Amino acid sequence: MSKEFFYRFGKLIYKIDYYYAEIAKESGVKPNLMWILYALNDGKSHSQKDISISWDIPITTINTIVKELNDDGYVELIHIPGKRREMNIILTEKGKAYSKSILNDIYKMEEKVYKALGEKVRINDDLEFLLNELNECKGDK
Repeated sequence: MSKEFFYRFGKLIYKIDYYYAEIAKESGVKPNLMWILYALNDGKSHSQKDISISWDIPITTINTIVKELNDDGYVELIHIPGKRREMNIILTEKGKAYSKSILNDIYKMEEKVYKALGEKVRINDDLEFLLNELNECKGDK
């Protein structure tokens, strides 16, 4: 029973990821760039380390993409007081416009799906529980 559950779960997760990858491709960007813009587009500042931990993207990938975004004027890097090398990444006005051009179709898709699911949807809670259980099992090894 568990094998069938996780087999189906894996297929569904990869199919969901496929939709996001396709939207990134249609926007002319790579999925990792899209996810970093998605993470930054919440109006808050984030360090590369924060994004790496929260989104499980390798720090080297984030570093490369953030350098390109900075060089193109899409982000500003602000030193974090008390941290030697860590910087906050903030979208510039140019970066906000760029993010909107890439993420707008995603936000529209998500809004439509969310409305179809209804307000009482518990998917995120269930997925968080599943992730916590997987993390505990990983620690049991």
